[in-house]
Amino acid sequence: MTTPSDAARGDHELRRIHGFLSAFSRRQAERTVDFPGGFAALDDTFALSHGNNHVLVDGAPDPGSLPALVDEAMSHLSHRSVYILDPTVADACSGPLARAGYRRSSVLLMRHTGPVPERGGAREVDLPALRAPLAESWRRFLPDAGADVVHALVERRTARRRGADDVHFLASHDEWGEVASWADLYVDRGTGVAQIEDLVTAAAHLGRGHAGVVLDTALRLADAAGCTTVFLTALADDWPRHWYARRGFAPVGEVHCFERP
Repeated sequence: MTTPSDAARGDHELRRIHGFLSAFSRRQAERTVDFPGGFAALDDTFALSHGNNHVLVDGAPDPGSLPALVDEAMSHLSHRSVYILDPTVADACSGPLARAGYRRSSVLLMRHTGPVPERGGAREVDLPALRAPLAESWRRFLPDAGADVVHALVERRTARRRGADDVHFLASHDEWGEVASWADLYVDRGTGVAQIEDLVTAAAHLGRGHAGVVLDTALRLADAAGCTTVFLTALADDWPRHWYARRGFAPVGEVHCFERP
């Protein structure tokens, strides 16, 4: 049974996570465009990356005005991506965005509630070590993407260095030293919040425990940095959310995503 104190604690954690997401988007961006209720995070260097060029609604804009505000802020781009943090605001904006051609989906926010793992084993690496496996994974996930899109999705990791106080690229290696699985860890020392992002395993190394090694290492590093809130994102309708649940992560909320090609 969920008690009032449990609910209050969950709301508190969700607010902390929302604050982290807003701050990370602002810090990572080359530039931002503010409007009542949100802002556009933009990066002309990686214009093909939706993750680097999007609108984040972290307040309460006028729903009817939102599509026009997005078009104005992202007029130089071919895509439109809007991420809304509050479910009530997302529901209010859903109609105007749908009429403007947007499709709605959701991404779970999952907070780690289990014990800190006793062992890790992944190592910190720099982008050169990840370029080849990243490119391979993006070609697997987006088989129709052009070389320019794959290049942008690989190189955009350089911008992530700006997003938080400490940004770690972590990787587990096989017995021959080849990168098998990897993820990012973003740490905000001031708030004690950390995010684990983009946990991926190379196709040739699936099912061998490498993702668990990376995840455990990230959790240990976040704990060592004093982070009391550690979270990640997972698609609401895909299997990894269940794998994360078995490793101590529990849903605390969602990001409501609206996309228009």
